[in-house]
Order: sequence, then structure tokens, then C-alpha cells
Amino acid sequence: MNYRIISTWSLKVAPSKEGTTFETDFPVKITNVALGDDSETPNTSGRTTLKMAYEEPADFSDSEDEASGEQHVTAICSLSVGKVEHLSLDVVLHEHGKFTFTVSGENTVYLTGVQIDEILPDHDHGPSDGWDSEDEEGAFALQDVSSDVEMEADGFESDASRFEEVHDEPKAKDKKRRRDSIDIDADVAKPSKAEKKKAKKQKGQDGNAVPAEAEAAPANAEKKEKKEKKEKKEKGGTKELPGGLKVKDATIGAGPQAKKGQRIEMRYIGKLQNGKIFDSNTKGKPFAFRLGQGEVIKGWDEGIAGMQVGGERVLTIPPGLAYGKKGAGDIPPNATLTFECKLVNIK
Repeated sequence: MNYRIISTWSLKVAPSKEGTTFETDFPVKITNVALGDDSETPNTSGRTTLKMAYEEPADFSDSEDEASGEQHVTAICSLSVGKVEHLSLDVVLHEHGKFTFTVSGENTVYLTGVQIDEILPDHDHGPSDGWDSEDEEGAFALQDVSSDVEMEADGFESDASRFEEVHDEPKAKDKKRRRDSIDIDADVAKPSKAEKKKAKKQKGQDGNAVPAEAEAAPANAEKKEKKEKKEKKEKGGTKELPGGLKVKDATIGAGPQAKKGQRIEMRYIGKLQNGKIFDSNTKGKPFAFRLGQGEVIKGWDEGIAGMQVGGERVLTIPPGLAYGKKGAGDIPPNATLTFECKLVNIK
């Protein structure tokens, strides 16, 4: 299913006989359900079952004789305190619909998702329709978010025009970096013939070799060391965390660092191992969530922590920290996912 994200959506469902009713202006995709905090979950031993009642649209009926507006009730999931406190979902609510959510027991649950539009069927592209599979794989790249960084030749190409930035960020770092590199190379230039001759003359007078370049060597070495540290900081290697999560910083941001409990805003591109893009947020309103609170997959909660505003990071997430054996939507079971992420804001 292809769609465009309009905004983040959430709904609180507290225990009540009537339930919580929600009417949709746009289609809504529910992606996560979680129990509330300790004050909202007095029942710590039983299950909390979330149910949804809805009316089937007339144009969804199987036959002309079937009456429209028929009421349906279905169970979405069951949660338990201390065992299963949140689940990833892939439930789409049609537009202009009326939905009533109820929970059994005494615990409150929260639904999280996104408002979407332009729901289109997947295309079976053939050679006659002008579709190039390479265009799909290269439709977005991490450098699309920012042209500040020179990426290594690993398949990324700069194209900053694909992203609408939320905050202004400093530009022209590349030129400054190249200027610094030229200056440093000039500082460590080899001594001239005259300097070598002077060094030999000094040795002949007092018996000790005093190279002309010896005085400049410590300063040049210090500059070179600073340059290497800077480059290493800006373009780090891939780190593997417990659980198999792989993290690679393409750019180290200059802003505040993301910490657990903070509400953060992200740009991202999600790909399968074959390069197919299954989800993305590259323009419009950034995707927002609270870090470390179970609102997203574990690979994001663990992999995004520590990023700084303006930073770009590539996450390679194993199935155990993503959608596991069941998969979700266009994501098949046991899929390893790659996310190219950029932290744009912390609230």
C-alpha cells in the first residue's frame, strides 16, 4: 500500500461502558498500542483487551442486497502489565468513518499512528510503463536530507532538494573543510634545499644536528592530529550493539543530544535488504515520537538514542528489534530493515 503521511495521530482509550468514539476525516493508520503509566494501570494481574466497533461502508459490501452501515465488533489485541505492554499494529481506518474503542478491565491504553491520504494500490511495473527499478531504489538517499557531508562511495549521491528542512542549518561546510585541508597540507610542506643546507651547516659548527624543520614539526603534528580527530568524529565507522543492531553515523550533529523521554522529530527512509523502500518521511511534517517509551520499534528506541540535532545515522535493525516473525504490512516476516535517519528537532 502506498500513501502519504499527513500528520501524527493518537487516541487515549480509558475504561468505560460507552468507550471512546473517533470519527475520521482522513484515513488513519494505527501503528502502535501501549498501556498507560503506573497511575493508569491499577490492574497488574489480568489482561486488558482492546476492541473496536465500526460500521462497514456501503461500497465495501459483498453484494447489493447486503445493508450498508452494519455494525461490526472486533478484538484488536490483549495486553498484560509486566508481560506485553505494547504492540506494533498495521490497522487502517477508512476516511469519514465512525469507530468506537473499548477496553476490558481497569487499565487505560493509548493508540498511536499517522493520518494519511492518497492510498493507492501497489503497481506491478512492467517494461512497457517506463518504470526503472533502479529509480525506485535510488529515489531517496541519506544525503537527500543534507548536502553538508561528503559521503563515501557506497551508493549514496547528494540531492539536498528532496527534503524540506524544518530548521535552518549552517551551510558551505564542505568549502571550509577543503580550505582547512589545503592550509594544513601547505603547513607540512617539505623543507627547501636552503633549509637542508642550513641544517648541515649547524651540525658542522656545534656537532649536533638541528634540522630547520624541527621547530615546526610539533605544531604541524598537532594540527594533523586535530584534523584526523575531526574527520573521525564526522564520519564514524559502523558499531554493533547488543542484539545485533548496527549503527553508523554519517554526520555528527551540532545540536542537543536526544535522551530517553524526550519528544523528538525525525526524517527517515526505510528500506528492505533488497533496496525496496517500504516507508519514508522526507518532507512536510516530520515524524514525531517520545524516545524510549515504546512508541516505535526497539531498534529505533535504542538506535536513535544519543543522536544530536542535525545528525544523520544509518540503522541496520535485525528482525528481533523490528517486526519479528510476523512482519507488518509491506514488511515480510524475519526482515532485517535499514533506516536512513536524520534528527531535525527535540521538543
